[in-house]
Amino acid sequence: MQVSTVATPESGSAAMGDSRTGKYLAFHLGREEFAIQVLKVREIMGIQDITAVPQTPVFVKGAINLRGKVIPVVDLRLKFGLPEVEYTQRTCIIVVQIHGQDGSVSLTGIVVDEVSEAVNIAVGEIEDTPDFGDGVSTPYILGMAKGKGKVKILLDIDRVLQAQELDGLKSMLQ
Repeated sequence: MQVSTVATPESGSAAMGDSRTGKYLAFHLGREEFAIQVLKVREIMGIQDITAVPQTPVFVKGAINLRGKVIPVVDLRLKFGLPEVEYTQRTCIIVVQIHGQDGSVSLTGIVVDEVSEAVNIAVGEIEDTPDFGDGVSTPYILGMAKGKGKVKILLDIDRVLQAQELDGLKSMLQ
């Protein structure tokens, strides 16, 4: 796993008022690269045994014991409608802190194919999410970051993991 920081002249451009700037953790799902704000990340770990929980959505893989605390684990590939793949040595669980609409804070693990890097994203590198047409809603995308000839999809992890989807699982785990 390679972790690096890319500094750019615009790195301190939060003064321009774009709250999307800052440090992100980039990861892959298939051929696509996504990124979430580092402040939401609590831990990155290799794949481990996940206890399946009956009657949960297909993207909820189950739960893990994280230092005495049981937390739900979501396979982001399945959540985004991508085909399921066998886990490899590069597959990781990123433990993220989720803020619910009611002000609650909880931990959730997300399974990703591979963590690639920590990167600073400046205001000049971020574009708004394109309009994909009627009937396509993308409230969970903060924007698109351009750099090195590629596009990273910046995710609002709180919206990706909507609280109501995981509430039932969390109550079962307590």
